Amino acid sequence: MSSYGSSVRVAEASRVAIFGGTHGNEMSGVTLVNLWVKNSAEIQRKRVETKPFITNPKAVEKCSRYVDTDLNRAFTPENLRYTRHTAGNVSAPAGDELPYEVQRAQEINRIFGPKGSPEAYDVVFDLHNTTSNMGCTLILESSKDHFNLQMMNYIKKAIAPASCLVLLNEHPLLKYSTSRSVAKHPVGLEVGPQPQGVLRSNIFEAMRVILKHALDFIELFNEGMEFPTCTVEVFRVLDRIDYPRDANGNIIAMVHPNLQDCDWEPLNPGDPMFQSFDGKTIRYQGLGTVFPTFINEAAYYEKQQAFVTTRREALVASAIRKV
Repeated sequence: MSSYGSSVRVAEASRVAIFGGTHGNEMSGVTLVNLWVKNSAEIQRKRVETKPFITNPKAVEKCSRYVDTDLNRAFTPENLRYTRHTAGNVSAPAGDELPYEVQRAQEINRIFGPKGSPEAYDVVFDLHNTTSNMGCTLILESSKDHFNLQMMNYIKKAIAPASCLVLLNEHPLLKYSTSRSVAKHPVGLEVGPQPQGVLRSNIFEAMRVILKHALDFIELFNEGMEFPTCTVEVFRVLDRIDYPRDANGNIIAMVHPNLQDCDWEPLNPGDPMFQSFDGKTIRYQGLGTVFPTFINEAAYYEKQQAFVTTRREALVASAIRKV
């Protein structure tokens, strides 16, 4: 256990945003943020300005994941830097002719960023639902973000014995440009299983409780509480696994019944992984045990992803205190 004398000093988190509707058919975040836009008393804390925000209102209105392109992949440097794209010597359309979500990413970056700048919001919570049997999952973007690690440790302890796992999405080839990435401390929250376009009370309440504890942590930190060194169990993303396909790209097998709904459970070499349409079992051929998640997520069929594999590991979070 480190002493407080060796604490990492972190700036006060005085500006916090809660994003709902990054995907317009994920109803828990949409509903909570709409409630808080009307009355934000529940999410306000001392020394913190908390702003609830619907990120993709057109998709929310249509109850669709997105309008033109996935907003949660749109926050690339190219999209945020330019209002005019070029391809070779040919200029692409600018302004209103850009995909709606690219325009929206630029607007969000102006309000809550600029991404990577000292002026960016301190924390963004990005609220998502999954059709997978993942339960409550916090998404961590960096193993070096000791503030977020301490927050996630606080949340896990606060809701115990209920479970809240941490997915570490740090793989350089598998990361993507999320809406929350505009913040200094981006936090993703996935809660499921919940069908797209549906609101389930247990999922809604689980998300609400996690946000309460997250904001409590920020308030305590800003008021000067020091958090000692701790160890946080995380699941580090390793790889994306696609469905088996034929030469034309058509899916030829489904997630095996033994794997379906078994998010976070060990998948060992030789275990059933897919079942072909004629009933044959396709087994996992990896070199070691992994822990799959986002299993059979409805939104990921278009991304050619049946699930992601992860490795369980422990991260040591340094003691932190406010600058």
